[in-house]
Amino acid sequence: MSETLFDDAGAEAARGQEPLAVRMRPRTLDEVMGQRHLLGQGSPLRRLVEDDAPMSVFLWGPPGTGKTTLATVVSRATKRRFVELSAVNAGVKDVRAVVDEARRRMGMHGTRTLLFVDEVHRFSKTQQDALLPAVENRWVSFIGATTENPFFSVVSPLLSRSLLLSLESLDDDDIRALVERALTEERGLDGRYTLSEEGADHLVRLAGGDGRRSLTYLEAAALVAGPSTQGGASGDGPVLITAEHVERAVDRHAVRYDRSGDQHYDVVSAFIKSMRGSDPDAALHYLARMIEAGEDPRFIARRVVVHASEDVGMADPTALQTAVAAAQAVELIGMPEARINLAQAVIHISLAPKSNAVITAIDAAVADVRAGRAGPVPPHLRDGHYKGAAELGHGKGYRYAHDFPGGVAPQRHAPDGLTDREYYRPTRHGAERRFGEVLQRIRSVLRGEDRNA
Repeated sequence: MSETLFDDAGAEAARGQEPLAVRMRPRTLDEVMGQRHLLGQGSPLRRLVEDDAPMSVFLWGPPGTGKTTLATVVSRATKRRFVELSAVNAGVKDVRAVVDEARRRMGMHGTRTLLFVDEVHRFSKTQQDALLPAVENRWVSFIGATTENPFFSVVSPLLSRSLLLSLESLDDDDIRALVERALTEERGLDGRYTLSEEGADHLVRLAGGDGRRSLTYLEAAALVAGPSTQGGASGDGPVLITAEHVERAVDRHAVRYDRSGDQHYDVVSAFIKSMRGSDPDAALHYLARMIEAGEDPRFIARRVVVHASEDVGMADPTALQTAVAAAQAVELIGMPEARINLAQAVIHISLAPKSNAVITAIDAAVADVRAGRAGPVPPHLRDGHYKGAAELGHGKGYRYAHDFPGGVAPQRHAPDGLTDREYYRPTRHGAERRFGEVLQRIRSVLRGEDRNA
């Protein structure tokens, strides 16, 4: 358990030996990078701070998005005593001790306490229940930080008494601004270093939307680049940090990959064509290149889902299930763990029997509609439930499919002029071979050609 009282006298402790990410931690809400949806004028969080109101808040978001930072800023702005517990090693006894001390200080000195619990999803139900009286009676202002979905990891009584705020990964511009601030501000690197454009690009890719990681890597790269005194060893000016310095510091090669340039489109194209070409090794290589270059995993997941239908389709219908599950894992779990789910989907699609019959079918149907081949709906298929429909002949002669053998009735469904169109043409690959045989029999029944049906 750590405890801090933020006041004018002790707000700026000696920072020389602290990590850069700690030294650069924002001191006010206006210094917080990203999270514009939470920090705008009139937003719930800003109103809680400005109105100095008791609060109970859950901050939910990926690592490095500023959950601990927001908690400390709120505590500093509201002059509350700040107590931090880590759910990894704290127990019910620790929670109750903090609450008892908070009540004692409030009664004796009027000092209010903000209790911050990091990784609150690791608390057991009993530990979370121990927080309820303190939250209910406002003995403490409570902020819980979690990377897991609170609806699954937090007990309902505690969640219902709290405000849930979702934090988002920092975008590239946020990371660049954060790095630039660290390079120039006195509490950071104080102008002793500059960063090359390629070095900044590599640092942004490596950060992956994690502000803390970007500052940790910047600090390591500065150590690799050379002396940290003003002007460097020769006094000729600030030391230049290059992409090579970042590579050496982080031991990660700078993948040449511009998310808005040719490399992006070339790698994505090769990724798709490798899955289509049934080459899982090449597909995994391009997947790894995109991941290492910081490509948005949701973009990758969307491409995998599309090609589960475009290149596999009914030849293996389970490929789409695997791809959708991988996309859901990206949202639920996040990176880097979700790389495993993406890899499984890529391997599944690569090894599955291939068929483009699904995309060919829908494109042919769309082409007909765009060409004006869209006759009226046959009268027996029209809605016959509203008053007057029967007089118009709607629904007359409709054959209920379940009244016929095999659940297929001999009747026409397509509009006039399209009765002979066959959009879906199954291949003989994988499961589609069986579907093709079934479809052939169904079409025969629909057209009244199968007299045994």
